[in-house]
Amino acid sequence: MGRWLPGLVLMSDYGNNWNRYVDVLYSFYRQDFVRDKPHYYGKKLSVKKYPLIDNKEATFWHIIQEGEKEEERMPDLRRCERIRWPKVIIENCEKCGIKIWENDRQTKKGKQISIYIWHEIGEYIVILRKRVDYVLFWTSYPVVELHRKRKLEKEYRRYKNWQGTL
Repeated sequence: MGRWLPGLVLMSDYGNNWNRYVDVLYSFYRQDFVRDKPHYYGKKLSVKKYPLIDNKEATFWHIIQEGEKEEERMPDLRRCERIRWPKVIIENCEKCGIKIWENDRQTKKGKQISIYIWHEIGEYIVILRKRVDYVLFWTSYPVVELHRKRKLEKEYRRYKNWQGTL
């Protein structure tokens, strides 16, 4: 899976106490993305701070929860357990086995360019959004469903073909 990926942070290691677990997850998040910010190819990486929920940044909640509508997202233990993975994957994205590509999509706020960093063997993806002087850590999550893997592989191949690098 990649010897450099940190171990899982399991809720059972914290007495299956959700509030304690969230505090631990948040302390890892703060360490990795607030106190010791990573860089992506020389660009500073920032997080989406607002809206704050329980005094915790929006990006934190987004990477430990899943769901289509922001206000209805629910905790996902697989996401929680991998709280230490996003920073390490971002910092090691040039390693073998990690696929990186860009994708531009039309959103409510106009055209957004996203950077996909897919650790295919670890079944995990990190998504960043390009800004002028920095990149924004958008989300990250496990990719275990076959249809999602196929979709990502198709996007990656399309990008690489467009770049002329496949």
